[in-house]
Amino acid sequence: MRLLCLLLLTALSWAAEPSTAIKLDQAGYPPDAPKLAMVVAEQPAREFHLRREADGKSVFKGSLSEALEDANSGDRVQLADFSSFRQTGRYYLDVPGVGRSYSFDIKPDVYRRAYYLAMRSFYGQRCGIAVNMGPEFPQYRYAECHREGAWHPSSGKEGARESKFGWHDAGDYGRYIVNSGLSTGTLLWAHELFGKRLARIRLDIPESGNGVPDILNEIRWNLEWMLTMQDDDGGVFHKQTSEQFAGFVMPEKDTATSYVIGTGAEPFKGSCATGDFAAVMAIAQRAYAPYDKAFAKRAGDAAARAWEWLTKHPNVLFRNPRPVGTGAYGDFDCSDERLWAAAELWRSTGGKAYHDYFLANYQKFVKQVRRPSWPSVGSMGLWTYALARRKDANAEALNAIRQATIDAANAIATRTEQNPYRISMEPRDYVWGSNGEAANYSLLLLVANQLAPDRCYRNAALDNLHYLLGRNTFSVSWVTWVGTNWYKNPHHRPSGADGIAEPWPGLLSGGPNRGRADPALKKLPANLPPMKMWVDDQESYAGNEIAINWNAPLVFVLAGFLPD
Repeated sequence: MRLLCLLLLTALSWAAEPSTAIKLDQAGYPPDAPKLAMVVAEQPAREFHLRREADGKSVFKGSLSEALEDANSGDRVQLADFSSFRQTGRYYLDVPGVGRSYSFDIKPDVYRRAYYLAMRSFYGQRCGIAVNMGPEFPQYRYAECHREGAWHPSSGKEGARESKFGWHDAGDYGRYIVNSGLSTGTLLWAHELFGKRLARIRLDIPESGNGVPDILNEIRWNLEWMLTMQDDDGGVFHKQTSEQFAGFVMPEKDTATSYVIGTGAEPFKGSCATGDFAAVMAIAQRAYAPYDKAFAKRAGDAAARAWEWLTKHPNVLFRNPRPVGTGAYGDFDCSDERLWAAAELWRSTGGKAYHDYFLANYQKFVKQVRRPSWPSVGSMGLWTYALARRKDANAEALNAIRQATIDAANAIATRTEQNPYRISMEPRDYVWGSNGEAANYSLLLLVANQLAPDRCYRNAALDNLHYLLGRNTFSVSWVTWVGTNWYKNPHHRPSGADGIAEPWPGLLSGGPNRGRADPALKKLPANLPPMKMWVDDQESYAGNEIAINWNAPLVFVLAGFLPD
């Protein structure tokens, strides 16, 4: 009778609906990595079983930890550790008294599909071309868009101007140099650090099969737009948008003029945009050289001209001129962009002027090594200097950068290990785009691992990825079409306007935002802990928008965990 009861319970758990009380990475786990799931139940559970999805057979049994109080979520979290189990396959967790989890894989290339979808999402953001996400997702498509361009009065020019290339920045249809700079630079770094494993992955984009890695094929679409934003004197205009955000219409239905927008006064271009541009084009110079020497030279020449402009205009700031109301991406200090530009130009060319500038200015940034963000790219400059491994590098600078990065990574890894959800996030990190913050913590840790290999850095970086893919208080995958229980209602105009229930694939939600910065978040109950300040609502632009600068570090981290 007891055996019959056990078999019946096993069959019931096999057929039951998954419980959101069991939180795990819905994509899965690499065989040789730590494997933790979190259980949050009204009454603490005692044990768990790892079961094969195919037949429900228990292949591993373990005890749950004592419940840990997590201030960021308000949850009492128990850990299920099945790290020692390494057999590939598809499984689920069964926790008696709680339920069964979503199914997941254990395999070496467990993140290959997530990488494919997240990187391919940039194709779904293309401007100026008809987009069709087939063959797998042919229902997601739109016609050629935003080809009507003009100079805005704030640019110091007038008349029509051709509009082409680029990625829609976020849930809106604007194109912004500053945010494109960090996003494109991050993707180029993914190619530089992990390119051998990425070169084999076909993204099914129009350029696939041309002999160039598809990650570079996709990046080039945005680089071509960035190049159109450079003026004859080398300076770079800040953005190209309509004067106000479009409504929730498909891209080709947004017929407002796409303006090149400037600062409104001489010299009309901005220093932060020009610095980001110079840095990215310098990376492109070396990344594309093996595949297209002419384009690599074009990018390098553009970077050099931008640097010359920057030496004459080091801190021309941008604010939205009236009546423009699209994203400002304003910054009070462009010295970090200039440092990044100097480092990338030196790395690509060895130019003495770039090296001298870097050595004269890097010290203040060493004191504040941090995860990158669009207003703060100084660490990108430090890291590219250390990763360059050039013979003319300054030993004192290298040692300082390496030690500062190790110190930052050690602090983050320690904090991550002590967190009940095993994430790097602090309460202050639950801001607009907090999921991008989580991904950029992992980027920092993976860069640190390049400079000083340490398994703890990789484990902590992987922990943040687990959080994004379902091991969180909501038990939701914050990447559309990855896992089983992905979020459904991004603040993303094509997803909201196409008449299709499911959202476009590969998009990372902005994530919890303690700031209650939109009407949907303001409707949530008072005094919620920061991790619970999120709602799957299209109207939540401050919590559920998508953006290229969040998807880019996600791509970087996924690339870092693909097999060689």
